[in-house]
Amino acid sequence: MKRGLPEFKIKLYADGADMEGMIEEYKKGIASGFTTNPTLMKKAGVKSYEDFAKAALKAIPDLPISFEVFSDDFSGMEKEARKIAGWGDNVYIKIPVTNTKGESTAPLVKNLSHDGLKLNITAILTVDQVKSVAKALSPATPSIVSVFAGRIADTGVDPIPIMKESVKILHSNAKAELLWASTRELLNLFQAESCGCHIITITNDILKKVPLVGKDLHELSLETVQMFYNDAKGAGYKI
Repeated sequence: MKRGLPEFKIKLYADGADMEGMIEEYKKGIASGFTTNPTLMKKAGVKSYEDFAKAALKAIPDLPISFEVFSDDFSGMEKEARKIAGWGDNVYIKIPVTNTKGESTAPLVKNLSHDGLKLNITAILTVDQVKSVAKALSPATPSIVSVFAGRIADTGVDPIPIMKESVKILHSNAKAELLWASTRELLNLFQAESCGCHIITITNDILKKVPLVGKDLHELSLETVQMFYNDAKGAGYKI
């Protein structure tokens, strides 16, 4: 197998809220888009949601960037979504599939999508949720359906059948793209491509593993043994 990252049809979206890192990924030309959320912004020390978003859009004016609403009531979500939509043509508004009470946002998604707002429906983990969202989305408006494959796998469930079924559900809507979210390892990139996903979110830490693609496993085994030996020797361990 040839070393290095092969050609993929799937688009890579960088996930995070570190402005410096986002700009770095943008300049590398690897990322086809960006996603973020309030949790990532909080971890990155962002003080002003709107100031951060507008700065990001100024630095990255020509690729999709997703910004999430944070109200829990539907009227608040709608108000925030319409305001976020006004920040730029490349903006996608992230709407959670439910609020914290478990109430479906499908009616809101339908209203916003049919009004021409580009949405990224997030925190999806079941096929039923994908079906509900698919029915709500306008076939005339670009949208992203983010299924958290990594979180599904965290429960001991294989996400691949769910992702394949999701591709089938969204097939009739040419404007809707399926996103493999909560990526855990480089293998997920190959899995997402095989499933027919349109997008996968991926981090710098995972991208750094690209040089391992196609590496001889005997060679990797020897390097691993050498690492253990060197670390033990360097630490001065004795038995």
